Amino acid sequence: MKGEHRTSNERAAVGFSLRRLKALCWKETLQIFRDPSSNLIAFVLPLVLIFVFGYGINLDTPVLRIGLMNEASGTEAEGFAKALQGTPSMDIRRYQDRKSLEEDITNSEIRGFVIIPEDFSRRMKQTSDTAPLQVVADGSEPNTAQFVSAYINGVWQTWMLQRAEDRGEEMKREIALEPRYWYNPSAASRNFLIPGSITVIMTVIGALLTSLVVAREWERGTMEALLASPVTRAELLLSKIIPYYVLGMVSLAMCVMAARFIMGVPFRGSALALFVVGSFFLLSVLGIGLAISTGTKNQFNAAQAALNAAFLPAMMLSGFIYEISSMPAFLRGVTHLIPARYFVSSIQTIFQVGTPWKVLMPDILCLMASSAFFLGLTAKLTKRRME
Repeated sequence: MKGEHRTSNERAAVGFSLRRLKALCWKETLQIFRDPSSNLIAFVLPLVLIFVFGYGINLDTPVLRIGLMNEASGTEAEGFAKALQGTPSMDIRRYQDRKSLEEDITNSEIRGFVIIPEDFSRRMKQTSDTAPLQVVADGSEPNTAQFVSAYINGVWQTWMLQRAEDRGEEMKREIALEPRYWYNPSAASRNFLIPGSITVIMTVIGALLTSLVVAREWERGTMEALLASPVTRAELLLSKIIPYYVLGMVSLAMCVMAARFIMGVPFRGSALALFVVGSFFLLSVLGIGLAISTGTKNQFNAAQAALNAAFLPAMMLSGFIYEISSMPAFLRGVTHLIPARYFVSSIQTIFQVGTPWKVLMPDILCLMASSAFFLGLTAKLTKRRME
C-alpha cells in the first residue's frame, strides 16, 4: 500500500503535538535572546524610530519668520506694525529696503514679508477700515505660504477690532467664526502622526524579524535537522509565529507608552481595542515576513525584500502622511491591499476618538482577512521535504 512507503519521521509527524510545539517555541525564544540583532530590532529600534518620527516629522509651523517694512509714518501704521510684532506665532524682522527683503526670501531666511505703504495711515483715517497692504509669501512651500496669509489676516482682523474699541466705535463682522476641533482640540499634527508612525514601526519590526527566521535556519543548516525530525508543518509555523508575536506585542506596548507618557499624545481608547487591532495587524506583517523568508532562503535578500514589500507601502500608501483621497484612482485601489492602511485608521481612531467598535470593525475584518491570507501563503510555501 502507498502508506507503507512512508518514512518513520513522516508517520510520527502526522499528529499535532503540543509538547513538540512548546519545545520548538522555547528553542526559538532562546535563539531570539541569544541573537544581538534580534534584541536590537525588537527592543531598541522601536524606541529609536518612535522618537525619530515623533520629533522629526511635524506638519505644524509654530513660528514663521516674516519680514516687515514700514514705509508709512503715523500712529496707524506703527500700531499695526506693533500688532504684528506682538504675535507669538511670527518672528518679525524689520527691513529698511525692498532689495534686502527680496534677497532674504530668495535665500529662505524669511517665509514672507509685509510692506506697509506710504499712504497707509492717510487712507485709514479717510476710510476708517480700508487701506492697502502688501503681503508676499514664499510659494515654494504652499502650506507655509497659506500659513503666512492666514496669520497676517488674523492679525489684521484682531488689530481692526482693537482699534475700533479704542476709538469707541462698533465694528460689525458679517461672519464670526468660532472654530472647534473635535478629537484633537490642540490641532497638533503630532497627535495623529505619532500613532500613524507606530504602524510603520510595527511593520518594520514584524516583517524584518520574521524575514530572517527561516532564511537563517537554511543558512545555518538547522532546517535539515528540523525537517528530519517528527515536526509537522503546523508546529513549525506556529513555533516561528508565537515567539515573534509576543515580541511584537511587547514592542507595540513600548511604542504606545512612549507616545503617551513621554510625548504626551492623548490615548482615549481601550487597551482591549488596541490589543485586538494590533494582534491582527501584527499577524499580517509576520505572515509577510515569513512568506518572504520561506521563499528566499537567504537572510540578506529576505531583509531587502521585507523592507521593499512592507516598509515602503506602509510609509507611502497607508495614509500615515499622504492623504489617500488625494491619490490617483489606481493607487487608491492599491491601498486596499495594504494591511497598514487599516491599522493606521484604527490606531489613530483609538488614540484620538476612543473605542467606537462600529468604526473599528471594518478595519478589523480587513486585517483578519489579510492575516489569514499571508499566513496561508506561508503555509503553502512551507514544505516538509528537501527540494
